[in-house]
Amino acid sequence: MNSNLVGNGAEYHIFFRIIFPMPCSKLEYVFTFASTIGKEYLIFSWSHADVAKLVDALDLGSSAARHGGSSPSIRTLQALNPYPAQQERDWGFLIQHQLIDHTLEITVDKYNSNQASIKIKLIEADYQPKVDAKLKDYAKKAVIRGFRPGKAPISMVKSMYGVSLLVEEINTILGESLNNHLKEQSFKVLGEPLPVEKVEESIDWKTQKDFEFEYKIGFVESIAVKLDQSIKGVKYSIKVDQKLINETIENLTSQYGESTNPEISEAGDFIYGDLKATTGDFSKTLSLDTTKLPKKVAAKCLALSKESVVELDAKEIKKEDWIAAFGLSDEEASEAKGTYTFAVKNINRKAKAELNQEFFDKIFGPDQVKTKKEFEDKVKDTLQGSYDKESNIFTEEELKKLIVEKTNLSLPDSFLKEWLIKANEGKVTEIEVEAEYPLYAKQLSWSLISNQVAKDHAIQAEHADVIEKTKEMIREQFASSGLGAQMESSMDLFVDNYLKGNEGQNYMNLMTSVQNEKVLALIQEKIKMTDKNLSIDEFKELLDK
Repeated sequence: MNSNLVGNGAEYHIFFRIIFPMPCSKLEYVFTFASTIGKEYLIFSWSHADVAKLVDALDLGSSAARHGGSSPSIRTLQALNPYPAQQERDWGFLIQHQLIDHTLEITVDKYNSNQASIKIKLIEADYQPKVDAKLKDYAKKAVIRGFRPGKAPISMVKSMYGVSLLVEEINTILGESLNNHLKEQSFKVLGEPLPVEKVEESIDWKTQKDFEFEYKIGFVESIAVKLDQSIKGVKYSIKVDQKLINETIENLTSQYGESTNPEISEAGDFIYGDLKATTGDFSKTLSLDTTKLPKKVAAKCLALSKESVVELDAKEIKKEDWIAAFGLSDEEASEAKGTYTFAVKNINRKAKAELNQEFFDKIFGPDQVKTKKEFEDKVKDTLQGSYDKESNIFTEEELKKLIVEKTNLSLPDSFLKEWLIKANEGKVTEIEVEAEYPLYAKQLSWSLISNQVAKDHAIQAEHADVIEKTKEMIREQFASSGLGAQMESSMDLFVDNYLKGNEGQNYMNLMTSVQNEKVLALIQEKIKMTDKNLSIDEFKELLDK
């Protein structure tokens, strides 16, 4: 345990960091307890390192200070966490933790199926013997003006440092007991405990002997995930047909063709010029993509030369066309009314590239393909690999929805919404939380279910798995660069640099991803899966639903 004590007049800050190992994981949970005397509150939080941050949370200490005698407030050390991976917690109704020489009473009232109130009571016998011992020890070392080192009266030392040592001891007792209690439970706490505000009460650290702190928590009971043949899932796959191959090659030859500036415009050209409103002061120089125009408007852009001026009626152009073809902003497109003029300054045309070795090398790297047949086959394989990944991701997302629906966890919604607002004070509003909560709840439900499946079936993300996944990711990024051989010789260095990046969060994110993949693979083995082949158009329709 590490602790720091800083005094500033009547205000003292004490922070404790307690690290304890948890079963089923090589990672550590971190429990932090802190308090500020002058502001009359204590704060604590716990979180798991194996998560990706969704929302940056603020220190709630300053907000808690406004509540006077409220229970300790929450300091969010790690951002909003929908992945309380493998947390092992439960709460009894009356728990007494025997510490070194005293007993601490923790009372838990489960007032509904997923929320509870926690009361922590301290009497003088719980903390005073330790405070007295610390005072005596401190007096032996204290350097106080007017006295030789260690010779100041104990009463003076108590007057100067007694309150800070009292709070330090209370922090220690509460930290140890809660730490021990959390390790014993299987009850899964969500978010962080919220202080129950009691404005009418205040803590008098100089005279008060007995203390009581109250919090409310949200939780889920034991999670039972059913995985058998009665549950039916779908494995989607996309078949790359000749039409898609031809369209892809057509797009590539257009993209990599040489640019020219003809004198007269044709269909498909980009026309550079000035767009002006006939009334008002709107004016913008832009490159007009004639392929994105409605047919009637596109016809007006044929056979134009430099210095030509075209009149446009806003009624003939939809908002999405203003954005796609003219590159207007959403606001500019919404306000487009009346008539406009477009004065041509230049015409840009891209001639299609020839299917030759130079073109093949640009697309796939030097000497990867040498004939048109090889090029077409490579395009097909590349497309199939890309769409295999897309369909696999879609399959997995649909499976998550299915298992979340079948498991039907009961989350403490009202508690979580309140916690999200308080943990991110100043960053999100109640309206924003209400709007985004459904997605958050789904992510949280899946995380809890995924971790339970991993625990039930002894699934773990190993270090070797993380290394291999990182290598695959790097290979994909370098796939079209033609630097394969050089990249492989330095692969270990690339992997090490990436995994150490973002203060180690890259490693944790990939570990979570690997475990998630293993859980989803197991689910597909356990339930009844049906294959479904889709065309690219059918797949797009599914995505749009």
